[in-house]
Amino acid sequence: MSSQRAITIALLAMGGEGGGVLSDWLVDLAECNGWLAQATSVPGVAQRTGATVYYLELFPAGAVPEGLHPVLALAPVPGELDVVIASELMEAGRALQRGLVTADRTTFVVSTHRVFSMTERTAMGDGRVDADKLVEGARAAAARLVAADFATLAEQAGGPIAPVLFGALAASGALPFTRAQFEESIRRGGVGVNASLKAFSAGYDASMAPPAAQAVAAPADVPLGPRLAALADRIAREFPPAAHATLRHGVLRLADYQDIAYAAEYLDRLQPLRETGEVLAETARHLALWMSYEDAIRVADLKTRRTRFDRVAGEVRLTPGQVLAINEFMHPRVEEIADILPAAMGRWLLRSRAARSALGPFTREGRVVRTSSLGGFLQLYAIASLRGTRRRSLRFAVEHGRIDAWLAQVRRLAATQPALALEVARAQRLVKGYGDTHARGWRNFERIMATLPRLESRTDGGDHLRQLAGAALADESGQALDRMLASA
Repeated sequence: MSSQRAITIALLAMGGEGGGVLSDWLVDLAECNGWLAQATSVPGVAQRTGATVYYLELFPAGAVPEGLHPVLALAPVPGELDVVIASELMEAGRALQRGLVTADRTTFVVSTHRVFSMTERTAMGDGRVDADKLVEGARAAAARLVAADFATLAEQAGGPIAPVLFGALAASGALPFTRAQFEESIRRGGVGVNASLKAFSAGYDASMAPPAAQAVAAPADVPLGPRLAALADRIAREFPPAAHATLRHGVLRLADYQDIAYAAEYLDRLQPLRETGEVLAETARHLALWMSYEDAIRVADLKTRRTRFDRVAGEVRLTPGQVLAINEFMHPRVEEIADILPAAMGRWLLRSRAARSALGPFTREGRVVRTSSLGGFLQLYAIASLRGTRRRSLRFAVEHGRIDAWLAQVRRLAATQPALALEVARAQRLVKGYGDTHARGWRNFERIMATLPRLESRTDGGDHLRQLAGAALADESGQALDRMLASA
């Protein structure tokens, strides 16, 4: 009996990332260099585009006694993996959760880019998993971690992530094959060879970099172009350096949302808080979000931008001979229609039973608008063109009245109770989205703000307000907030 054991490899990849191609390359690499190989895959129907687990076992043919065949496993076993490859950071988290990575054995190849899961996207609060903690957890759990943003390298190479991961695996030294042998497997594949070799080389070089260069990159500051140069100068002159990055992001967002004058109004509103440190930074962030509230005009604008069509075409890897059709599923309510009308007309529409009934056939059921067709594109483009009238709309009047009241509370408390002022600023995260989501968030925000007179007399007022906001975000039913308010 041979004491030789199989090399075990698990690959966790999402649809469209070339996981099957990478699995085939590994099988070819083994079989063409004197090894036996077995590969299986278990397709998933989870969030995003579906995650597939590919599992391979490699066994040296020379170690097999004559007339016998090794028995290779069909699925990964926790604690028994030599190599685990994760095509994205959340897939790395899944591998850790399943116990596939062990500190005494596993080489862990991880791409640090993020594709947010459904649980992260649908969370009422900020449901994002901390990327830095996930990377640190991966480093602690594995015998060796090879981590970099391989998705960006793939994009720069103009191909999928599979060859980049293949290069990272070659650089790790976890398999008994040379770089030339890895590259020959790509050549034998015969499809997109030059692009795949370029991507392979990028992954190989990135994985040979020092570990410090493999950290998750922090969000970059944004420069403001010539159109916003005056506002950039104003930020530099009038606000403390610690808040500059947040303010530049806010200005860029609001100029894109409405116009340069609107971005200037944003800075005007923050002027009274310029000496309040953290309160200024948090208020600036949440004010930018609130001033760029989502309405039908914004949705139509985003869906008809050239950059969106280019992004979708890139995601589906559109070729010159293919036709791309994009269907938008929309379900506008009477309230959303009233929101973008002039304020007086919008209020009349909401009050008039006859007008609401007349709009019923158009709002009772959802509609499919094909923005890749001329007719569908022009429908949404016409709505997006109402941006110039937004300042006179009903929703604008309502939201800015609410913003002014919220800012007044933050300014009033900042001088005497900065901790409470900070939590009042952060409470804005309850107000987001549109339709039922926005209405529910606003109700919760109002209920929490109603407790301010009581909280101002408490030394732990800021902590309690933070707990109330957390309860409001805990569930859609509002039961957690009900219980906390009842016990206060």
